[in-house]
Amino acid sequence: MATDYRPEPRDHFLPPALRAPLEGRTWREFGYLLLSLPMSIVFFTFAIATVSLGAGLLITFLGIPVLAAGLAGLRGLGAVERARARGLLDLDVGDPAPVRARTNGLMSWVGAVLKSGASWRHLLYAVLHFPWAIFAFVVATVFWVNGLALLTYPLWGWVFPRYLDEPGISIYGDSHGNQLYLDTPFEIGAITVVGLVLVLVTPWLARGLVAVDRVMVAGLLGPSRLDTRVVELESDRGVVVDTAAADLRRIERDLHDGAQARLVALAMDLGLAKEKLLEDPDAAARMVDEAHGEVKVALQELRDLARGIHPAVLTDRGLDAALSSVASRCTVPVSVEVELPARPAPAIEGIAYFTVSELLQNVSKHAQAARATVDVWRSQDRLMLQVTDDGRGGADTSAGSGLAGLAERLDAVDGILAVDSPAGGPTTVTAELPWRG
Repeated sequence: MATDYRPEPRDHFLPPALRAPLEGRTWREFGYLLLSLPMSIVFFTFAIATVSLGAGLLITFLGIPVLAAGLAGLRGLGAVERARARGLLDLDVGDPAPVRARTNGLMSWVGAVLKSGASWRHLLYAVLHFPWAIFAFVVATVFWVNGLALLTYPLWGWVFPRYLDEPGISIYGDSHGNQLYLDTPFEIGAITVVGLVLVLVTPWLARGLVAVDRVMVAGLLGPSRLDTRVVELESDRGVVVDTAAADLRRIERDLHDGAQARLVALAMDLGLAKEKLLEDPDAAARMVDEAHGEVKVALQELRDLARGIHPAVLTDRGLDAALSSVASRCTVPVSVEVELPARPAPAIEGIAYFTVSELLQNVSKHAQAARATVDVWRSQDRLMLQVTDDGRGGADTSAGSGLAGLAERLDAVDGILAVDSPAGGPTTVTAELPWRG
């Protein structure tokens, strides 16, 4: 995928139309177009030679390995093209899926290369890019050379005729002695203006030409949509596994440090109370009363822990009641508005609940807000959540905070987390989840 261009540090006082010929981006793109011609010649020649040789040898056993070797070589040249696009165009295209042979044998590798769609896309790139590279090279070079030549025409007219004893630079001449000179101030000024227009237009023309190269490189030399999706799913699976492991560790820690410790202390207190029951009934009664208080605290901790796993109110009454319960425990007043035509899938409903719960915890701990709002609605096949507060702002998912982890969890189910939090507030966090009702 393409990255944004780096801003040019100089000449920002000029408008973009005048600044374009001076920007580093323009000259990188022009250099890319110049290098495309020799690279495409190498790419095209290698592709035609190896494919023709392999096709000619298909009547023998050697044709298939030669064709596979040619496709492998094209994949290597494709890596060079991706590196060139990355360095000159800031176009970051991932590597295609590697060739995965089932065994270590030569024929297994040959079969894997021939079955790989990426290999044949590289061949298609070699064939299609060659005529395009010729066209782009000619157009870019003609415009740049003629534009600079016409822009600097007054210098040419001043230097050369002075030594050649001519009235000006000849624009046209034939064998009959008919010649056309640009030698008047008006003609020289007009041709200079034409050159300036060409110089100002050429950078934008080059960007249009490079846009086609971007599509070719990303579409033919990068990973396919299926490969990209597989990588995303593998990454999402890792996030889900890590999240589940972290939740299990949290539950184990809460049980060990909370309710379990209280229950152990409760058992010891009841044992002591049993021993004192006959000797000192009053002390035993006090100990039983304290144990009764410990039981209540332990039960509350167990309820909180169960709520953290999956609250019963969510299962019984849905998001509206569950989010209202979460909002009531926030340290600032929270208004909740849920407009859903039906209940989404239980898994999505649970993720939505915990997303809002964590966002409201952030409001309580960090926002320094006076009030907050929670809005939940359905938009086509997406469940939309929005939490807004009037706090100090400055929330950022890239700072390694809890928002980053929350964004990863949502991404694991094809969700999106968007944060708008300027310094000084307000903060608006919008989450988007698939409906899957």
